[in-house]
Amino acid sequence: MTTAKDLFIIASDPKHSVGQGDLSLALAGAELIDLIGAGAIAVDGDRIVPAGPAGPAGPAGQPTLDDPFIGEAAAGLTRQAPYEPIDDWLWRRGRDLAAAYQTAMEEDGELKQQRSGPLSFGSQRLQPVDTPARRRATDRWTDKEPVLAALAATVGIDGERSDDEPGPDDEAVTIVLAAVHDAVMELEAVRQRRTIENAAYANLWRGP
Repeated sequence: MTTAKDLFIIASDPKHSVGQGDLSLALAGAELIDLIGAGAIAVDGDRIVPAGPAGPAGPAGQPTLDDPFIGEAAAGLTRQAPYEPIDDWLWRRGRDLAAAYQTAMEEDGELKQQRSGPLSFGSQRLQPVDTPARRRATDRWTDKEPVLAALAATVGIDGERSDDEPGPDDEAVTIVLAAVHDAVMELEAVRQRRTIENAAYANLWRGP
């Protein structure tokens, strides 16, 4: 299991309504955090620096690089200086990433379509299947695990936050979380600007 997959499972709960764009950016950030935990990357300022051969385990001793998405993310790292800025990675890697996770989980039988109920992603009604993966994600959420809680809050999922904050050893994780937050805020600003522009255009053609 990975932080990214745990986040997707929490976000796909029918009681939550999460935008695909926001979630895609957060999933890309979660993948970076998993790569940090696996020792596959380091963060130097605002840039992602590949750290050579990675260990087999990530946060909480869970495998990361064996996961197809994390392996793909690792393979896509820029391995030459000056390396890739975190925000560029989030936009590049995050493109349609939520849809890719959804497709993979549906194919694996971990996510199913609902016939009725609250909307989760766009017009599609989704329901996580009761699996060990879902139970693990729910346990992390119930335990208020700080990184998962921070990522969820960034995409608008409220929950009781833990008093714990990432410690000094987690400076790289803190930098990634801040970058995800900024990217989601930038996406929201783009949405608002488009709404205003569309309204102005409609008023122009409507006339006085």
